[in-house]
Amino acid sequence: MARKDDFYNRAKQEGYRARSAYKLRQIDEEFDLFDHGDTVVDLGAAPGGWLQIAAEEVTEAGTVVGVDLQRIDDLDHPHVETVRGDMTEERTRYYLRKALGVDPDPDPDDDAPPVRPVDVVISDMAPNMTGEYQLDHARSIHLCRQALDTALELLKPGGDFVVKVFDGPDLADFRDDVDAEFQYVRAYTPEASRKRSSERYLIARGRTDAPVAEGDRLAVDVTDVGEEGDGIASVDGFTLFVPGAEVGETVEVVVDDVKPRFGFAERVD
Repeated sequence: MARKDDFYNRAKQEGYRARSAYKLRQIDEEFDLFDHGDTVVDLGAAPGGWLQIAAEEVTEAGTVVGVDLQRIDDLDHPHVETVRGDMTEERTRYYLRKALGVDPDPDPDDDAPPVRPVDVVISDMAPNMTGEYQLDHARSIHLCRQALDTALELLKPGGDFVVKVFDGPDLADFRDDVDAEFQYVRAYTPEASRKRSSERYLIARGRTDAPVAEGDRLAVDVTDVGEEGDGIASVDGFTLFVPGAEVGETVEVVVDDVKPRFGFAERVD
């Protein structure tokens, strides 16, 4: 029996809507992608195989929202919601934000920090293939960039992003753009992918969304002390640990290390 038939038959027997469910299962097993209670956005979600896997992993404590041009039949999971539409259109992005409980039409003049409720964005989007390599590859990269834009808009600091890509001349530039926004990126091919397919998945871990960068010099107010005795300062809601600083001090620092959710700085005053 061919491998593709095996995964197809397993999906039928185990109640998954598509053999692609096993791709996400294998990605999760390899990278420990989901936690109980996570909020997940699934792009290109029809017919719903990835939604099923995500819903199982985050449990009813979590939330999963799927988006696709095609209609997605209701799933037997109360914590799954679907949006029908094209992710390249603002109307669809509006309804996705609404489903996540985010202001769907934020005031551009509002200085409040954006609400980013999502722990994981996954995308299995692919264009309708024409058989013309250059065109199909360009269209696939365009969809990948739409998925990346969605991830950057909605992911919490430290959040993860999984996107299907196809080998081709534009892939390296796209991967560089993903790498600039996350702690690390790895290419992975699940066993459930067909042998002759050029598809790969980029697994991007640790969304970095800090208001500071390594080498920045700034003055900060120390408002607390961490467990290791370091002073704690906040820059636009981002935590900086400052060794040798005391609560109540205003100190000049140089940022020397930035993580997804916090950073370290040395005082220079």
